[in-house]
Amino acid sequence: MNAPHTGSAPQCAGLEPPPWRLWRRVLPQHTDHAGVVWHGAYVAWLEEARVEALAAVGLAYSDLSARGLELPVVALSIAYRLALLHGDRVEIRSWSEPRLGLKLPWRSQLFDGSGRLAAEARVELVAVAMGDGPERRRLLRRLPEDLEEALGRLGAGPLA
Repeated sequence: MNAPHTGSAPQCAGLEPPPWRLWRRVLPQHTDHAGVVWHGAYVAWLEEARVEALAAVGLAYSDLSARGLELPVVALSIAYRLALLHGDRVEIRSWSEPRLGLKLPWRSQLFDGSGRLAAEARVELVAVAMGDGPERRRLLRRLPEDLEEALGRLGAGPLA
């Protein structure tokens, strides 16, 4: 169930790269009283998918944090297509998209165990140097080399 991201062969010219994949099971803590996945669980899964993909290309998010770098969410949208329920198996497919100025966009799709599209999401991040205290935080216009390289690998998708 906690399988790492896997992918298919490298992309062909003009085709979308393979997605980063993460599988989860809907547990009681993910649901409301009706047994339907609570909206906050989607947000947590999306973050987990991004952090795992980053680790898969060799850059642990915890290492970024230890260096005083964070990637906060500045925009988030989720379009719900069908309810995910307690006990369902969920597949999260994610793509790191090309930078939009300072924004680092991600697109994700969540599928139920039958392969039906349950939700589509878009998240935009920015890179921030935390500094010593809130007044010392600054938006990074130029990314550290290792993060820039990791983003390039993320955009290509996982390789078989």
